[in-house]
Amino acid sequence: MSFLTALDILVQSMLLASAPLIFTALGGVFSERSGVVNIGLEGLMVIGAFSAVVFNITFASSLGDATPWVSLLVAMAVGGVFSLIHAVASISFRADHVVSGVAINFLALGLGVYLVKDWYGAGQTPQIPESFSYYRIPFLYDIPVIGPIFFDNFITSYIAIFVAIIAWYVLFKTPFGLRLRSVGEHPLAADTMGINVYKMRYTAVIISGVLGGLGGGVYALTISQIFSAGTITGQGFIALAAVIFGKWHPLGAMGAAMFFGLAQSLAIIGSSFPLLADVPNWVLLAAPYALTILALAGFIGRADAPKAIGTPYIKGKR
Repeated sequence: MSFLTALDILVQSMLLASAPLIFTALGGVFSERSGVVNIGLEGLMVIGAFSAVVFNITFASSLGDATPWVSLLVAMAVGGVFSLIHAVASISFRADHVVSGVAINFLALGLGVYLVKDWYGAGQTPQIPESFSYYRIPFLYDIPVIGPIFFDNFITSYIAIFVAIIAWYVLFKTPFGLRLRSVGEHPLAADTMGINVYKMRYTAVIISGVLGGLGGGVYALTISQIFSAGTITGQGFIALAAVIFGKWHPLGAMGAAMFFGLAQSLAIIGSSFPLLADVPNWVLLAAPYALTILALAGFIGRADAPKAIGTPYIKGKR
């Protein structure tokens, strides 16, 4: 295998594995920037994957080529609605954010697996009939050497990078982003300035649900192409690690998600590379999770979380 061929395989695999993590990590950034810890990213990915796959199977015959796109919209909508459970529990009822997020994870997985067994009579759904295909970006693909390597992939990979740039602009260049960040840093001061802390936090958690559902939908439609209990196995927690590793910044989270996506891709295709051919398979499979722990152990002390994160806000209390 030539160097360019190996690089091509590695980059395409990395972009494919990174896209779901980028979407979900961006959702975590919005939620935690507002002061709401979102351990439930895993559950949001699960319910998004379940919704996208079931919708795809059910309506593929009537929607045709548009099915994957509409499936992602459904995953986003269901993820947004599902995140309301976390928002009500953590914001209105002032429940512990971590406990609420863990409950979301269990509820999403249990509900998805139960409905799949009830509807399809098996532990997994059939394979989706309509999926995304590789997309070559015009003009950029024609660039010698790097064009075929970086600009021939699933379109969802490029959309994820574009959404990360949009998220950075919204958070740091718009009044909405300033208000959202203010309620995560000093909610009392924000309330004094006329900002509705509860409304901003609800909005941020719903955005995290929409993006988490999108991440799960992208994973199901581009990688697994089915839904089962093992479809989402830790990707939500890896996305949460990308939020922390990226220092609660959209572009930082995107870079961290790409790093973890690279580790995941090596776990899948690493044995085909001469340098990794002799490495035991279990080491490659464990690499993404080991690197997640090492990254957090090395950087969490240097990352400054929003000051009011995890702290319920009680209006009028000083």
